[in-house]
Amino acid sequence: MLRKSLRLRIVATFIGIVLVSLILSFMINNGSQEKTPNRFMVTFAQDLTTLINLIDDPEKVKSSLDIFARYGLNITPVNEQSEVLSSLPEDKVHSLFEAGTTDAIFLSSKDGIATIGVPGTNEGIGTFLIQSDFSSLFHTLRNTLLTSLLTVLVIGSLLILFMSGYIVKPIKRLTVAAKEMSSGDLSVRLKHNNQDEFGELMESFNHMASELQKIDSVRDDFVSNVSHEMQSPLTSIRGFTRALQDGVIPLEEQKEHLDIIYEETLRLSRLSDNLLRLASLDSEHHPVHFTTFQVDEQLRRAILLAEPQWAQKDIQIELDLLPCELTVDKDLFDQVWQNLINNAIKYTGPQGAIHVEIETSSSFVKVLIRDSGQGIPEEALPYIFDRFYMVDKARSSSLRGNGLGLSIVIKILKLHQCTIDVESEMGKGTQFIVTIPRSTITP
Repeated sequence: MLRKSLRLRIVATFIGIVLVSLILSFMINNGSQEKTPNRFMVTFAQDLTTLINLIDDPEKVKSSLDIFARYGLNITPVNEQSEVLSSLPEDKVHSLFEAGTTDAIFLSSKDGIATIGVPGTNEGIGTFLIQSDFSSLFHTLRNTLLTSLLTVLVIGSLLILFMSGYIVKPIKRLTVAAKEMSSGDLSVRLKHNNQDEFGELMESFNHMASELQKIDSVRDDFVSNVSHEMQSPLTSIRGFTRALQDGVIPLEEQKEHLDIIYEETLRLSRLSDNLLRLASLDSEHHPVHFTTFQVDEQLRRAILLAEPQWAQKDIQIELDLLPCELTVDKDLFDQVWQNLINNAIKYTGPQGAIHVEIETSSSFVKVLIRDSGQGIPEEALPYIFDRFYMVDKARSSSLRGNGLGLSIVIKILKLHQCTIDVESEMGKGTQFIVTIPRSTITP
């Protein structure tokens, strides 16, 4: 478990980076120990020799050299035959004594000792050989650097160990919350004050939990509503068929009871058809077959198909249909108009009126279906497209509805990227406005 821990990975990564940096720095520092800062040493030796040449008394010069020796500077007057020069490069030594040579010459750097030759300008003193032991300086610098890097490693490791806990803590909270959700608790939420990526992640988690809770609630309501919608007609069918079987219903009343059984089977059939259609539309794989047709003619046919219903209630139908051609799924839009027109007939009282109109423009086509029914309460308007929602539940049985018609309508319209708006006023009726953008009229 520790091997896969994010916190351990963060700490190990940091320590690895510091160790690699430490090794590289040590190698670079160790390599630089073999090199002498040539230019600086040459300039220093030249200035030092100039200073010595200003002293006229040989005894004072010797005393000065003894003083410099205390500080690691071994300054020796030499000539071309001096034995100390035998271990140095011959070509460099030779150029040191050439006539006219005045610049200091870097002769060698070995075992941490830099050797520089400076041609003499004072005939009494001659040429100088200056040797400086810089190994102790590099050794001190290397130890200081190594100690600093080790200190950084230790302190940094402790700090990253502490900070990694702070970094990993939100992830652990998310893990615990996810496990609670997987066990069925969809009410879990994460409180946070983070304004960083972890805050966004927690906010996304809370949003996901809210959506899942809504879906779960919709699912429970759906199952409950379907059970209720199916149970009611099944109870009627079972009760009346049992009564017919037992012979408790007089012969002259049997037709009436058989008609009720037939109507209840039709109600179950409509419910089943609507549920299957919704399931198909929900799957997002519902086949859409685009067809070009006259939508005004389609609306007229939908009105004619509903004639038995509106004629029975003596409803006046008013049509204002401009010729209009659409390219959409004809069968699906048949369902839209049938559902909206049947809904208008259902909630319009006897001798009422239904007005159907088409408006067109360069950017959209609008179909308006207005009735003179009882209207929809303002508080109910946000929910009328929800599944199984019925404004007047007490009258749902008499109106032969199951609350799925408008849900199917909005699903079909969204599938075609269309919109639907509702305007309603209690006692004055309701108007549904279907807007079809011109951009979606062609496939």
